Amino acid sequence: MTTKSVLLVGVGGQGTILASKLLTLGLMEAGYDVKMSEIHGMSQRGGSVSSQVRYGEKVFSPVIELGGADILVSFELMEALRWLEYLKPQGKVVVNNYRINPMPVISGKADYAEDILEQLQKATDVTAMNAAEIAEKLGNPRVMNIVLLGAIVKAMGLEEIDWESIIRANVKPAFVEMNIQALKAGAEAL
Repeated sequence: MTTKSVLLVGVGGQGTILASKLLTLGLMEAGYDVKMSEIHGMSQRGGSVSSQVRYGEKVFSPVIELGGADILVSFELMEALRWLEYLKPQGKVVVNNYRINPMPVISGKADYAEDILEQLQKATDVTAMNAAEIAEKLGNPRVMNIVLLGAIVKAMGLEEIDWESIIRANVKPAFVEMNIQALKAGAEAL
């Protein structure tokens, strides 16, 4: 098996790191060699966050080079555009159709582009989903990250992994069932 590269990007507080850790644990459980790298940036203040997960028979580096990601999963619209150059030419983007205004936009020093989804669709194979809306329907907007994890599982063909046991072992008991529902909903939405 060739090494596969998954790039998860978002904004601090969206649960990007938890989703990547669950992905990594599931891949390891399935017997893959897995390397993960994360960049928190100003994650506590709504800054950019990225996680790189690479898996296969033997992985030598956790770093995804420019043009090296098989899939880019963006938890926020502008982040998808910001990280697009890391996607392989035949790669796939799964983007959460969700907007978080960065500080320059909030302070009036910059504008948030209104046509991000159109720009992405012109550039590559894009699946847009509203993970926030799916999470709201499940009763908890905080499981948006697990909805997106479900989309990764489906997009990468990783359904054979026992994700339910991974969630049970790594999520607080009170939130296990909701996270399992979120994972399934994300896979179904893709």
